[in-house]
Amino acid sequence: MSAELSRAGVFRIAWPIILANAAVPLLGIVDTAVIGHTGTTSGLGAIALGALVFSFVYWSFGFLRMGTTGFVAQAEGGGQQAEVRAVLGRALLLASAIGLTLVLLQWPIAKLAWAVFSASPDVEHDAAQYFAMRIWGAPAALATFALMGTLIGLGKSRQLLVLQLLLNALNIGLDVTFAGVLGMGVRGIGLGTAVAEWVTLFAAFWTVRRLLQAQRVDREEFWPRRRILDRGRLAEMFRTNADIMIRTLFLLAGFAWFTDRSAKFGDVSLAANHVLLELVSFAAFFLDGYAFAAESLVGRAIGAGSRRRFDAAVLRSTELALLTAVLLALVCWLLGGLAVRSLTSIEEVRREALRFIPLAALYILLSFAAFQLDGVFVGATRTRDMRNASVISMCVFVVASWPLMKSFGNRGLWFAFIGYVVLRALALGAHLRGLRRSIGGRSGCSAADSLLT
Repeated sequence: MSAELSRAGVFRIAWPIILANAAVPLLGIVDTAVIGHTGTTSGLGAIALGALVFSFVYWSFGFLRMGTTGFVAQAEGGGQQAEVRAVLGRALLLASAIGLTLVLLQWPIAKLAWAVFSASPDVEHDAAQYFAMRIWGAPAALATFALMGTLIGLGKSRQLLVLQLLLNALNIGLDVTFAGVLGMGVRGIGLGTAVAEWVTLFAAFWTVRRLLQAQRVDREEFWPRRRILDRGRLAEMFRTNADIMIRTLFLLAGFAWFTDRSAKFGDVSLAANHVLLELVSFAAFFLDGYAFAAESLVGRAIGAGSRRRFDAAVLRSTELALLTAVLLALVCWLLGGLAVRSLTSIEEVRREALRFIPLAALYILLSFAAFQLDGVFVGATRTRDMRNASVISMCVFVVASWPLMKSFGNRGLWFAFIGYVVLRALALGAHLRGLRRSIGGRSGCSAADSLLT
């Protein structure tokens, strides 16, 4: 077994991703702090509203990262270096097309956003200024998704961490300069983020190109145009990305439904559930690290046609994810009260949140399976199964939440929410045996065989 398929090897891939994920919220914190000290109340609201719009847009196109990771990992595992470059080329073309479309359609997108998210005239005015500046960074942000997906597929997570830290550092420095020193307010925040995204794109492109050039052994041109524009491969990419987009939208809908139902119990329950979701989101930074590692290792195992490597990748990454989930759940259960008190000073909200900390801890404990299976199926590019699992679990969540809420109130909503993430894992797990059987020839019975029988 190669060193990267040991527990230590998987952890070496995962820890830079965990740190990179944890650094993401820093962007919003810095934006808020700069405007909070130099701007107005409407400016703060505008940053929150504008950031929400971009989060939704970028989440919707997250397939540019996930789809690229799976295809790159499989091509890398099969020793097809030219195809690795072709995958990246196709992803960059798609990212550029989507990014340019967003820029061209910025006016109707903004109008739709302000219609959906109601706000005061002052907040909408400031949010429009923020949006008008930041939207110019969309092509760079989406292209960077493809480049980061390539790095994950190649197992180069340390380079991913460096690029995320570069993006954060640039964003902090430019926000302070434009919004604080130059007094541009929310326009400066949007401009600073857009510029940081473009600089990060060039750094990411240089990094990935250098890596691909260093490992290049074939005689094809660096950008193999015939491969990039191959109709069959393009169609496969579009099908895969469409599945991932639908899956992501249904995941977003699940969390939106939880938030919407929380509001039915009043402002205190809504605020308490929001605080607890922050703890859940914090745990996701860690669990995502192992899922990303699984994407890379599983994809390369499938590309190599090695069931033995597939077994090891699934088993080792899942062992670490389970251990981490147990630790995170214990931390949430034992220290969640301290975290709640640090997140809000409103006594009613604190009391309500403290009542449901055990359920938040249970969600964290059980959610690791869905994260891991997502990583396995992304690496395998079995995106139809992911799409179907997301749709089925979301529909059951909506239906189940009604009677559970009626019988148990907010506690019933949490029961349905926990069932939602468990059902998503079960729906994916039902296809795991078939996925494993589709890989290469049988290479003997491994430790993972007993888990799948």
